[in-house]
Amino acid sequence: MYELFITSFVTLFVVIDPPGIAPIFAVMTSGQDAAYKRKMVFRATLVATIILVFFAFVGKGFLGLLGISMAAFRTAGGFLLFLIAMEMVFEKRTERREKKAEHDDFYDTLQDEPEDISVFPIAIPFMSGPGAIATIMLLMGQAGEDWTSKGLILTALLTVIASTTIILLLSTKIMEVVGHTAANAFTRILGVILAALATQYMFDGIRVSFFGG
Repeated sequence: MYELFITSFVTLFVVIDPPGIAPIFAVMTSGQDAAYKRKMVFRATLVATIILVFFAFVGKGFLGLLGISMAAFRTAGGFLLFLIAMEMVFEKRTERREKKAEHDDFYDTLQDEPEDISVFPIAIPFMSGPGAIATIMLLMGQAGEDWTSKGLILTALLTVIASTTIILLLSTKIMEVVGHTAANAFTRILGVILAALATQYMFDGIRVSFFGG
């Protein structure tokens, strides 16, 4: 059981990628007061949690209505996660996020009041994007009808969300200490781990599709 929790935690942590979000959040909230930053963090994590828990419970039923098997979803989800991993390894994901942050920061300068970035882009798509949604659905699908396993997966999700909350709250200080270079290096390491997990998901989906069980 502990192995399931650790696997779920690592997978979700890598996909949500708090160390990758932290520098973006620091840039987008630069110059704002602590109260604004706390408000954005707590609102973003709440919205992301609601979205991911929703798909954790209704995702399988939704796939059933579309006639999509969990084996097919596991294979497709693994492929999607593998693409995300490649972007992390080659820093494409961080680069895209930074461009988005710069774009939003430019328009923020045209407004008197700071923009609410909690729902978009922090909660969606940074924290609860397609990769995170696919991951929680894959994990819950593997748990089947075992509610103990589902409980461990949800606990892992909430632990990752709590970790993300803490990292975002400390994002400005973290970036002052470690800098962008160290953050990018850590993101690449997480990308390699995610690539291995994604490959395993694809292998499992193909095996079930062709050989059953």
